[in-house]
Amino acid sequence: INQGRTRQEQTHSSIACRMGDELYPIAVLIEELKNEDTQIRLNSIKRLSTIGLALGEERTRKELMPFLHGEPLEDDEEILLAIALELAQFVPLVGGAAFAHTILPPLESLAATEETVVREQAVASINIIGKQMSVAQIEEHVVPLVQRLAVDIGWASRVSACGLFGVVIHADGISQGSALKMKEQFEKLCDDEMPMVRKSAAGNIGAIAEGASAEVVKTDFIPLFTKLIADEQDNVRPVAVEAAVSFAKVLGPEDTSALLIPSLHTASKDRSWRVRHVVAENFVALQQACGLDLARTELATMLVRLLKDQEKEVRMEAVTQLPHLCEGMPHADLVTVFGHSVMPHVGPLSHDSSPHVRVKLAAVLVEVAAIVGKEKSVEILVPIFVELLRDDAAETRLSVVGGLGKLNEVVGTECITEHILPELQHLAEDVQWRVRLAMSHQFPPLGQALGEAAFDSYLTEMLMHWLSDPVFAIRQSACKVVSDLLKIFGDGWAKKTVVPKVQAMAVEGPERTYIARLTSLMVIQQCAITMSKEALNKTLLPSVLKLCKDSVPNVRFNASKCLEAIAGRVDKGSAVKDVKPQLEAMLKDTDSDVKFYAQAALAAY
Repeated sequence: INQGRTRQEQTHSSIACRMGDELYPIAVLIEELKNEDTQIRLNSIKRLSTIGLALGEERTRKELMPFLHGEPLEDDEEILLAIALELAQFVPLVGGAAFAHTILPPLESLAATEETVVREQAVASINIIGKQMSVAQIEEHVVPLVQRLAVDIGWASRVSACGLFGVVIHADGISQGSALKMKEQFEKLCDDEMPMVRKSAAGNIGAIAEGASAEVVKTDFIPLFTKLIADEQDNVRPVAVEAAVSFAKVLGPEDTSALLIPSLHTASKDRSWRVRHVVAENFVALQQACGLDLARTELATMLVRLLKDQEKEVRMEAVTQLPHLCEGMPHADLVTVFGHSVMPHVGPLSHDSSPHVRVKLAAVLVEVAAIVGKEKSVEILVPIFVELLRDDAAETRLSVVGGLGKLNEVVGTECITEHILPELQHLAEDVQWRVRLAMSHQFPPLGQALGEAAFDSYLTEMLMHWLSDPVFAIRQSACKVVSDLLKIFGDGWAKKTVVPKVQAMAVEGPERTYIARLTSLMVIQQCAITMSKEALNKTLLPSVLKLCKDSVPNVRFNASKCLEAIAGRVDKGSAVKDVKPQLEAMLKDTDSDVKFYAQAALAAY
């Protein structure tokens, strides 16, 4: 960067020697745009606004704009994109909206380039500038510009033209003649021989329609939409489907039903899976635009069709839309729609040949359960949950386990205890550690819902087993879960279940690795937060003091760290009588880490 600055400074000084002050900004720009270093050229373009300010409004119009228009556009894509971006902000620099048309020539050249990002930014900049222009300026400058691009032999120009019709057609006070010319030209582009141009027309027809009246949409644009959504090219039809959302916002329910729904039904059965996928992807937007009545009578049927699609990508997208079907409808009507239209097709999806579809289903099943209520969930969805818990794909099991807490809120403790908990016991040693981890996260809400007795019957043994899991993340999560459950069940549960386990893990012996002793310290540190002070001092503190004398240095200094962490929970008598003497003894340990952490712990007492 410094080298680049040096080269720029040298260039500027050499130009200044040869040029007067008046020509200096343009001369610098010309010199830098011819530089071989791309970064210097880019930095120069990013300073166009500064150069425009230096030149003043008149010289910017008469010198800078013609220079940018006259330069051959064979530069790096990044440079051209920067020019298109900068020019969008140039209206104040050329003298305001009255002179905004002077910025259009260089943007017109950029709109004709084949680089997509440059072309799209040029179109966006022309639209920004066009909205600031008067109707007279649009008639005089923008209309001819759009016509030139629309009839240009280069396909890129015609693609850009498709994005510029709206600024003319929707301009306040535009003459009927100009509006008619633009509509006729747009119609020709909808029939263009190049698929890229027709695709651009399909992508812009919705935005043009949104600014028009329902009557104009019906007479002028619906015929074009119908043609584009039935185009022979697979890359045109999906874009036309997206435009249907804009049309539905303008048309009333009756016109939408008559003019759009038949085309959408056809699209949902299209030979190209990409078209069908776009229908599924835009389902929520279509539903919001069409209204709930059409959602119930037409779109629900369409979604069911997509749920049974032959392509897994389409089924996956359709499944993700299930919770949003008829969103906002009165609950009783919503249950009826799901019961009659959707629920019969959910079961087969749990047997889908694609694990990706089953994963998506598992992720939304809880939301569907909340919609249909307890009775239908127990009857139809709980068996599907059980089946997915046994799924071969780990990601599917993971998605199901993640929703167990919310499922309990819908179907109740009795159903969970009878149907789900027995299946969870089989997953305690799932080969995928992420499944075990996800299960552990569900234990606190399940404990809250089930109560101590039911939890002990089905899940406590599993939780204690995870304290010895070979994966650290599982052990760490299990320690946190024990602490959370102490808040729910209290010290009585801890003395009966947790303390015996921790005391056993803290015993040094040939059958136990030092990892078990480290885990016992993690449990104690977590439990110190939620356990009563009296219970902590009587039941768990002795185990920490015992581990301070462990044969493994790693265990000893972690015991010191544990004592430091729980210092605020240790009563004064135990601190003076037991803790401080033990830490002082550890200051003479042969291991430097043990001495360091003992010193740190001692400072806390």
